[in-house]
Amino acid sequence: MTKKICINGNNISDKKSLYQEINRVFMANEDWKIGESLDALNDLFYGGFGLISGNEPIELTWKNFDYNKELFGYDFTMEFYQEKLKQPKVFSTKIIQQNISALENGTGLTYFEMILEIIAEHKNITLITE
Repeated sequence: MTKKICINGNNISDKKSLYQEINRVFMANEDWKIGESLDALNDLFYGGFGLISGNEPIELTWKNFDYNKELFGYDFTMEFYQEKLKQPKVFSTKIIQQNISALENGTGLTYFEMILEIIAEHKNITLITE
């Protein structure tokens, strides 16, 4: 049986609230929460903790999708990369600069597109946008 899950994009206004909504939906019955990280989001979709127990079929509805897509678009992504550049001991400035260049010339992914790419990697998850 397909598990139906809904992300309410109306609850999302920035990166912090994005992960609050993810934790509200997926981690409600856990005594810990995932961090504000694309890697953590990817791990969540693999299952084994939170609402997804494994590789079961998931129908993920994302409400207010277009607004969230715009919110986490080009400008947000540039700010995201600029913040990473301030931490050269943690993040590879060479890779971040490459990502910025790709974004500037139209070949790079926005933060939201990275989220969509992560979801698409999990073949058990069907994304429905509203």
